[in-house]
Amino acid sequence: MINKLTHFIFLLCSILSFSQEFSLSGVLNDINNVVIPYANVVLLTKDSKTPLTGSTTNEEGQFLITQIKNGDYFLKISYLGFETFEKKFSISNDINLGVIILKENVENLDGVTVVSKRPTVKRTVDRLIFNVENSTLSNQNVFDVLKHTPGVIVQDEKITVKNSPPVIYINDRRVHLSETEVVQLLEGTPASNIKSVEVITNPPAKYDAEGGAVLNIVTSKNIIAGYHGSIFGNFKQGFQFPKYSAGTSHFYKAKKLGAYLSYNVSPRKDYRYQYQTVNFIENNQTETSWETDYERVRESANRNISANIDYEINDKNSIGFTSNVMLQPRRGTQTDIFSSTQVFDANKNLDSIFDTSNEAVSEKFNLAFTLDYVKKFKKEGEKLSVSLHHTYFDDSNFQDVNTDYFYPNTVNAFRENKFQTYNSQVIRLSTGQIDYELPLNESKIETGIKLSHINSDSEIDQFIFVDGEKEEDFNNSNVFLYDEFNYAAYFSYAKEWAKWSLKLGLRSEFTQLEGISVFDTNTNNKDYFKLFPTFHLLHAFNDNNQVYLQYNRRIYRPRFEELNPFKFYLNDNTYIVGDPNLLPQIDDSFILGYTLKSNYTFELYYRNENNPFYEIKFQDNQNNQMQYVYANVNDAVSYGLDFMTYTPIVNRWNLYVLSSLFYYESTFKTFDTNTPYLNKKWSFYLLMYHYFSLLKDHSLSLDVSCTYLSANVDGPSNVSGRGNLDINLRKTFWNNKASLGIGVTDVFNTQNFNESTQFLNQSSYYDSKMENRMFVASFNYKFGNYRLSTNKRNIEVEERERLD
Repeated sequence: MINKLTHFIFLLCSILSFSQEFSLSGVLNDINNVVIPYANVVLLTKDSKTPLTGSTTNEEGQFLITQIKNGDYFLKISYLGFETFEKKFSISNDINLGVIILKENVENLDGVTVVSKRPTVKRTVDRLIFNVENSTLSNQNVFDVLKHTPGVIVQDEKITVKNSPPVIYINDRRVHLSETEVVQLLEGTPASNIKSVEVITNPPAKYDAEGGAVLNIVTSKNIIAGYHGSIFGNFKQGFQFPKYSAGTSHFYKAKKLGAYLSYNVSPRKDYRYQYQTVNFIENNQTETSWETDYERVRESANRNISANIDYEINDKNSIGFTSNVMLQPRRGTQTDIFSSTQVFDANKNLDSIFDTSNEAVSEKFNLAFTLDYVKKFKKEGEKLSVSLHHTYFDDSNFQDVNTDYFYPNTVNAFRENKFQTYNSQVIRLSTGQIDYELPLNESKIETGIKLSHINSDSEIDQFIFVDGEKEEDFNNSNVFLYDEFNYAAYFSYAKEWAKWSLKLGLRSEFTQLEGISVFDTNTNNKDYFKLFPTFHLLHAFNDNNQVYLQYNRRIYRPRFEELNPFKFYLNDNTYIVGDPNLLPQIDDSFILGYTLKSNYTFELYYRNENNPFYEIKFQDNQNNQMQYVYANVNDAVSYGLDFMTYTPIVNRWNLYVLSSLFYYESTFKTFDTNTPYLNKKWSFYLLMYHYFSLLKDHSLSLDVSCTYLSANVDGPSNVSGRGNLDINLRKTFWNNKASLGIGVTDVFNTQNFNESTQFLNQSSYYDSKMENRMFVASFNYKFGNYRLSTNKRNIEVEERERLD
C-alpha cells in the first residue's frame, strides 16, 4: 500500500512538473539608461523560425511573458532605430533577465560615428506628432521649433493653425497666457527640453471646447538620478534697436523626487512706423481726409519663471506641482508714440495739422500654479488624474497724451488738448478637473469633469485738463465687473482593429456669466448650454497609405477686454471699445486627409463660423473719429487644401514644405447702416524649410527658410501679400554640449505689408514697417549630466518617438 502511494505521489509530481508554466521578464533601456517603451518582444522556437508568443514593453520599459512551458527558446527584441537584441536560453523556472540595453543603429562616415538625428513625423487617429527629441532642432528654442512644425504657421510673432490661433498646452495642461506672453515663454524655453509637438487640428472631447486647434508641447521624462542644466542667450539687431534674451534651466532627479527650474529675461526695444490715410465720406463725397505718420517705440524687459516638482509616492501614486510666472515690471516697460496728421478739405487743400505724443508705462504680473495627482490601478493603463489650477493676472497701464493743433505754415499751436488715462485689470481663474482612463483590450475609454470660475475686475479713470487744472472725466471713467462659471463633462471612446482607428467623443458645457458696468448700472446676465461632438476615423490601407476623416465643434468666448465697454482713447480721435453683449462664436470644422509614405499629407478642410467676432476698424464719419470696435459679424466660412511634407531630398539635405490654398469670406454690417457687406478672397500660403547637415561629424547645420503669403482678407480689410527669406547657421562643440548660431531674418526686407478698407462709407489705408530684417546670434551651453532628459511635466506616452 505504501509502495503504491509512493508511486502515485511521484507520478503526480512528475505530471505537475511537466505541465508547469513559467514566466520571462525584463526591462529595456538604451545606452543612456533611458527606458524604451512599446518595443516588440517575441519568443520563438529554438531554431528562431517560428514565433510562439510575445509582448511589448510598457511605458516603464518593462515586459512580461507568461504561460511558457519548459524548453529551449530564442528571444528577439526589436525597436526601430536600434539594433535587434537576440538571445538563446532554456526555461525550467521563472526568469528575470534584468536590464537589457539596446544599442542605437549608427552609420560610419570616414571613421566618425554619427547617430542620425532627423526630426520625424507620425500621424495617429486624432493628431500629428512631430518628434524633435535629440534632433537637429534641439539646440534652438521652442518658438523656433514651432516654425518648423508641420501644419503650424508662425508669422509676425503670431502662431496660427488652419488660419486661426491655436490653444497652447504643455503636457496636456493648458497655458493660461495671452498670445504675446505665450511667444515670450516659448522663446525663453530651450528646445533641448522638448520631446515632441502634437498638432491637434480637431481636438478630441478631453480638451476644453474653448479655442481652435491645440498645440500640445510634450517634454521629456528624466528617469535617472542626477543633475544637469543649461544657459542660453539670444541677440537680435534690427535697423533701429537691439533685442536680447538670456536664461538658464536646471534639472534634478533623485529616486522619487524630480525638479525643474527655468528663468529667462528678454529686454528689448521694438520700432514700428505706419503711414495711414482716412477719407471721411458723407453722401458719397469725401468731405475731409487725413494723412498720418505714426512712429512707436516699445520698450520691455519681461521675466519668465517656470518650475515643477514631481514626487513619486509609490509605484501607483504620484503628485506634482507646476508654476509659470510672467513678470513685466513697470521699470523698463514704456511705450512712446508720436504721430503727425495732416487734415485736408474736400478739394485736397491742407486745412490743419495736429501732432500727438503718447507716453505710456505699464506693469503686468501673470502667476499660474497647478497641483496634480495621478493614481494608477492594477490594470495597465488604467488611471485617475486630479488637477487643480489657479491663475492670478494683474495688468495696469498709465498713459499721458498731448495733442497740439496748428494751421498750415505756423509754428504756434492754436489749440492744445491733454488727457491722462489709468486703467487696470485683475483676473482670477480657478479650475478643478478629474480625468479617468480605462483601456479595454483594443479600445480605450476616457471620461472626466471640469469646473472653472473666472472673476475679472476692470477699472478705467480718465482725466482731462481744463485751464491747466486736472479733473476726472466721468463720461469716460468706469468699473466693469465680470464673473463666469463653466461646468464641463466629457466622454470619449477609442478603438483600434485591423487597419482602422476610431475615436468618438462628446463634451457638454454649461456657462453662467454676469457682466456689470458700474457707473452706468448696466448688467448683462447670460446662461447657455452647448454640446461639442468630436469624430476621428483613420484607415491604413497599408504602410504607405492612410486616409482620415475628422469633425469637431469648438467655441470661442470673448476675452475680457473684448467685453469691456470702456472707450479707451489712444488720442483725441481714436479709441478702442468692447461690447458686453458679444455672443460666443461656435465653429463646425471638417477635415479629410490622406498621408502617403508617412512623408506627404494632403488635407481638405471646411470651417463654418457662427457669430464670429473681430476687432473691426470703423470710421465715424459724422464725428471724424476712428473706432476699433469688438463686434459680432453675421457669419464666416473658410475652406482650403493643405499640403505638408517632411522628407529627405538627398543625404544631408532634408526638406519641410507647408502649402495652403484657402478661401475665406465673412458678412458684416457697419454701425450706421443695415446694408450687409461681403468680403471674400482666395489666398495662398507657402513655407519651405531646407535643412543642410555639414561637416563629417554633422556638427554644422544650415537652415534656409522662405515663406510667401498672397493678398488676403482680415474682416472688412484687404491685406497685401508678403514674403521673407531667413538664413541660419549653427555649430555645435564639445560633444554637443555647446552651440553657437548666427543668421539673418527677412533677408530682403519683404515682410512688411499694407492694409486697405474700402466699402460703403468706409475708406482707409495704412502701410506698416517693422524691424523684420535682423541679424541674429545665439548660444547654448549644457553642463552636468547633460545626456539626461528633462523632468518637466510628463504625459502618458502612446509610443516612444523614433529617430531614423
